[in-house]
Amino acid sequence: MRICVLIPSYNESRTIGSLIERVKAKGLNVVVVDDGSADPTAEVAKQSGAYVLRHEQNKGKGASLKEGFRYILKQDYDAVITMDGDNQHSPEDIPKFIKEAANPDLDMIVGNRMSSNKNMPLIRRITNHLMSSLISIICWRNIPDSQCGLRLIKKNVLEKLNPISSNYEIESETIIEAHHKGFKIKSIPIQTIYAKQASQINPVIDTVRFFRFILKIFCPLLFNKQENRLRR
Repeated sequence: MRICVLIPSYNESRTIGSLIERVKAKGLNVVVVDDGSADPTAEVAKQSGAYVLRHEQNKGKGASLKEGFRYILKQDYDAVITMDGDNQHSPEDIPKFIKEAANPDLDMIVGNRMSSNKNMPLIRRITNHLMSSLISIICWRNIPDSQCGLRLIKKNVLEKLNPISSNYEIESETIIEAHHKGFKIKSIPIQTIYAKQASQINPVIDTVRFFRFILKIFCPLLFNKQENRLRR
């Protein structure tokens, strides 16, 4: 399989270079979407051998992933592996995803940090468990770590996905949409890595965005009415 690694990044110049080098050492091409960074993330990524797409302004992780998906589809890769640029995902876990991807019955493979989450901050453990439980109920299957950004998505899924989220809700949206369109999803254990650097996730704002996204699923008519009023 031709597999590409996609890394949405925002102000990750301290970590992105070494991450790209570790991924490329495994024989994989890397695409970085620099989401309007104020630091030299894009320059470091280019120097490290990645193909770089750049936003002039910060648009959000979802917007970065969608742009990366469009580019990767044009390059005719068989699958994409997404991972974060802050070293919270280990390239050493990538072979697990490639091995699982050899199964033609699997379409999406999602990392699971929750079986060994002692290093995860408490607030993240609580919110992740709550969010993953809701996603599991919606999909009628166990998704223990629906917020994990380390995942493999095959081309046949990318061609059918049409996510609308521009922020971190895209993690949940892609799982739900893939499930509803009949694609097979599997979770596999990965390392749980949390360094001292601050997370880009705002536990309050992004949790509110998540529940707004969930409400849109269950109360679409309510949100359509609100959006129509705003257009007027």
